Amino acid sequence: MKLLYKPFGLLAGIVSGLLARRLFTVVWGAIDDEEPPEAKTERASWPRVLAAAAIQGAVFSGTRAAVDRVGARTFQHLFGVWPGERKPDKA
Repeated sequence: MKLLYKPFGLLAGIVSGLLARRLFTVVWGAIDDEEPPEAKTERASWPRVLAAAAIQGAVFSGTRAAVDRVGARTFQHLFGVWPGERKPDKA
């Protein structure tokens, strides 16, 4: 059954990427009126470049985790099997 989750997880990954991109645009728009600078943008300040990268990373990671969690719960609801680990590994 867990093999059946692979295409389900792939679809969830695509959805999370699209959703995260839109959410980042909204969040950055609330912070700054200009487009977020890329690392190779010559005339962008260090603080703006680093802030954009940090916000983008947080938004993408958070969105991915939320969509993965919803996908796993939905898979469990539909098939009765949890697609991942039951509890965290002890490190």
